[in-house]
Amino acid sequence: METLKNKIDFAVIINVKNANPNGDPLNGNRPRVNYDGLGEISDVCIKRKIRNRLMEAGQSVFVQSDDNKTDEHPNLRARQLEFEKQFKITGKDNNREGYIKAVCEKWIDVRAFGQVFAFEKKGDEQGISIGIRGPVSIHPAFSIHPVDLSSIQITKSTTNEGDGLKKTSDTMGMKHRVDHGVYVFYGSMNPQLASKTGFSEEDAETIKQAIIKLFENDVSSARPEGSMEVYKVYWWKHNSKNGQYSSSKVHRSLRVTVKPDVTEPKDISDYDLILQELPSLTPEIINGL
Repeated sequence: METLKNKIDFAVIINVKNANPNGDPLNGNRPRVNYDGLGEISDVCIKRKIRNRLMEAGQSVFVQSDDNKTDEHPNLRARQLEFEKQFKITGKDNNREGYIKAVCEKWIDVRAFGQVFAFEKKGDEQGISIGIRGPVSIHPAFSIHPVDLSSIQITKSTTNEGDGLKKTSDTMGMKHRVDHGVYVFYGSMNPQLASKTGFSEEDAETIKQAIIKLFENDVSSARPEGSMEVYKVYWWKHNSKNGQYSSSKVHRSLRVTVKPDVTEPKDISDYDLILQELPSLTPEIINGL
């Protein structure tokens, strides 16, 4: 397969209604919010969802979640050993290039996002690590307007402890959600790095389809069916490796703002989506499913 030849930039608009887009474990699993009150979804969270969609599409993925594995390996280390036995990786004599080529050919998330593979020290040999830079970069998502958070206390109808005659502390809990929010994240695909990992035109299309279906089969108690959706995807494909414009200028050409006559947005219809024209670079605009 031919590696990616033209630079790609993209932007994704996400609509959230009564859901927890990305809980913060350091803050009682409340939705992530920055110091300006804007909701946040980490890039790690977005990549996890992309990987899940890739796995559902039958792609081979290295970083699999523990509850959604498609092979017999219990952890990343065990999965890595598949190639560590094939290539002698030591501090003195190693086949780094052969190893990088093999793991990139095997796993789409490695050739897309990159990965660091660490090797244990064996005897007198020095332990080393192999870093792979991927061509696909993804920013965190931030809401356009400060989000309102709601927290409710929940109880179980049964108890795990005691004689069952009265409620115990284990029956109580909290759920947190964003009442409404429109989030935007951006990303890019770099042909120079794609040539090093073997990331192809077909891979770029596969990632695009995964982004469009980002919240498909992602339902949970924190994210009920239909509470999160990819509203629109903007996909700019340049005519060269370096692109006609910088990624920052391309990303800046899309402006999502609250309508002037709206003080407190409650729906996606309360926002204006303004796309500045860039000569000779017109994006493909894809509506969410």
